[in-house]
Amino acid sequence: MSVLDQLKGGLVVSCQAKEGSPFRKPVIMAAMAKAAEQSGAVGIRANGYDDIKAIREEVNLPIIGILKNDYPGFDVYITPTFEDAKLVASAGADIIAIDATPRKRPNGETFKELIDRIHDELNLLVMADCSTAEEGLQAAKLGADIVATTMSGYTEYSKETLNKGPDVAMLQALVENAGVPVIAEGRFNEPGDVQKALSIGALAVVVGTALTAPEWRMKQFTEVTKPFRK
Repeated sequence: MSVLDQLKGGLVVSCQAKEGSPFRKPVIMAAMAKAAEQSGAVGIRANGYDDIKAIREEVNLPIIGILKNDYPGFDVYITPTFEDAKLVASAGADIIAIDATPRKRPNGETFKELIDRIHDELNLLVMADCSTAEEGLQAAKLGADIVATTMSGYTEYSKETLNKGPDVAMLQALVENAGVPVIAEGRFNEPGDVQKALSIGALAVVVGTALTAPEWRMKQFTEVTKPFRK
């Protein structure tokens, strides 16, 4: 069964922890990934060599791997360069997700060059993390195997979507026009959101914060206690 067939119609759990989180340890990310597998998830999204390697040793699910890397002077940070992609591949990822926005990349690399090198040299699928439907359509034309709504709300020109829940309109446009599988990602925080995305035609749905960031959920509870603690 192909990787895409394995993902079809299911939930991908994003096992990541932000800088400063007490959960930012490979062993904890691997435990979360194992829990996701035991709960029926079809895939894992993970960041960085150490986390991906630890997860690969614990689960048999397809891994969408990224490397968040900040390069001074560049806004692109999700697997910005081929060297980043190569590290992700060596850790055991099955799919490499890369920023698909038109913003400049380090080393003069282009989005198209990055796709081609991942295909030719690493022999892996490429998932394009997009912030608009237009970016997704362009990414598909340039050879991305999968396009995703991951970046909606996280670029200067798409930020109006950030506080409006999942970008269902973008998902719909990509499903209807991209010609490649589409993954829904970004603020799909409730089971109903996942169900709706799959009914629209998403290949799979990635959920992260709502499942693997306990501190985010804890804060929702502690916030309502504040008026009673004065």
